[in-house]
Amino acid sequence: MAKDQREVQLNKWAVKQLAARSITVSAGVPLVLASDDASFRRYFRFQKGAHQFIFVDAPPEAEDSRSFVAISKYLTRAGLNAPVVYAVDYGLGFMMLSDLGTDLYLSAIEADEARGVDEAHSLYKDALDALCSMQSIRSDLPDYDAALLQLEMDLFPDWFLSKELRLGISGDEKKMLGDVFQLMVENALQQPQVFVHRDYHSRNLTVLDENNPGILDFQDAVQGAVTYDLVSLLRDCYYKLPREEIEHWVYYFRSLLIEKRRIESVDKDLFMRWFDLMGLQRHLKCAGIFSRLHLRDGKPGYLSDIPLIIRYMKEVCADYDDLNSFGVWLSETVEPRLNVELFKR
Repeated sequence: MAKDQREVQLNKWAVKQLAARSITVSAGVPLVLASDDASFRRYFRFQKGAHQFIFVDAPPEAEDSRSFVAISKYLTRAGLNAPVVYAVDYGLGFMMLSDLGTDLYLSAIEADEARGVDEAHSLYKDALDALCSMQSIRSDLPDYDAALLQLEMDLFPDWFLSKELRLGISGDEKKMLGDVFQLMVENALQQPQVFVHRDYHSRNLTVLDENNPGILDFQDAVQGAVTYDLVSLLRDCYYKLPREEIEHWVYYFRSLLIEKRRIESVDKDLFMRWFDLMGLQRHLKCAGIFSRLHLRDGKPGYLSDIPLIIRYMKEVCADYDDLNSFGVWLSETVEPRLNVELFKR
């Protein structure tokens, strides 16, 4: 496949960065596409002998590389294993990073499951210990405030219900959604506010021999609810943990936060409600984002993850009386419309 203009430009920029480090390449840089994620960024891997780097194409009109660089510094200064930024050109939208490898948590966890082994337990412990350290970071990041929480949830009716499912909703249904959204906002804002990665899950963590995990895709970090990243990891849109494992890790993390004096001794049931409702807010957003990726950006691959998202939402609604009617509506009105090929794995 022919290279596009930005890839050609990135290749030339990479030659200069490598030459500055006394790494020569004879006929251009052999960049291999490493990831084409849910944003406009693309990641390319360079490897020559012991030298291995990631080169990033982040179009400046669409992506904020300054945020990426700033948050990378927050994470690495906290002793966490995030990519180090070796070079950046904000005007071009190019970066040169350290490479945290190809062994994603998702692949490792699925492989363990297929082999019938339980090595994933240590991976989750590492991820939660790292998350606890991450939440100690003091930053000037924007607040995950009511306006942003609402903006995210609006993606659910705007992109998922209306555009993806072509589902018209009545005035009563709009009121029900509004009440649910307000409950989600109140739940998020009543929690301790900490550094939030905002996409801390199995596709953004890599398995490493030292200082595990490698932490990727953090440029949208904010200051928000203490359970947000916890639910991103444990109610992952791409992998479903058994309920008993989720509860084990939620209570482990709660104990860890209390031990580190990050939170007061919050009642276990209240902490679980914080977690459950925070997950519902996130999954409302994700259903909307995945639909937008399909319809606006031509990326239909995420649609097959939406049935799991709806299942998560129904499970939470079944556990709380103030969400019961929303859960019934999801079962009776939304879920039947997912029974089409686009939504199947």
